[in-house]
Amino acid sequence: MAHEFIIDLNKIKTTTGITEEDVAKRLMDYGFHAPTMSWPLVGGIMIEPTESEDKGEIDRYIDALIRIRQEIKDVEDGKVDKVNNMIKNAPHTLKRLMSDNWNYPYSREQAAYPAPWIHARGKVFPTVARIDSAFGDRNPVCACPPMGDYAGEYDEKKLKKSK
Repeated sequence: MAHEFIIDLNKIKTTTGITEEDVAKRLMDYGFHAPTMSWPLVGGIMIEPTESEDKGEIDRYIDALIRIRQEIKDVEDGKVDKVNNMIKNAPHTLKRLMSDNWNYPYSREQAAYPAPWIHARGKVFPTVARIDSAFGDRNPVCACPPMGDYAGEYDEKKLKKSK
């Protein structure tokens, strides 16, 4: 018996430009950890509720997904911009929300508290918004000291003598 379910977002991606990453990041604004993306289905999200989550938590998650689907519909219907919207700009960090410079076509409340139950439940705000997505995963940069800095530490002659 499966313990997870997969939502295929490929059609939505094609028609609106909203990706599985966008939906995963928006779930963070609702106070949920981002789900697995693009595995086992490229363009999908895999959601794995566990036995430790009660019915109330599952209901809130479903409500968040329904609300995000409505946000996507607003993009589809042309009610909101395809690029500058709550989904594409998610997650909304506390630093961004508290900034004096708010240049978005939606309110801070819509960004940070998109469902009424978030106020009562409390929320941990993400500390980092989007940086470079998977680019950093595919293009690692070593921040280690140069190899020459390690010279002498593992000198083969010293290792042989110690044996």
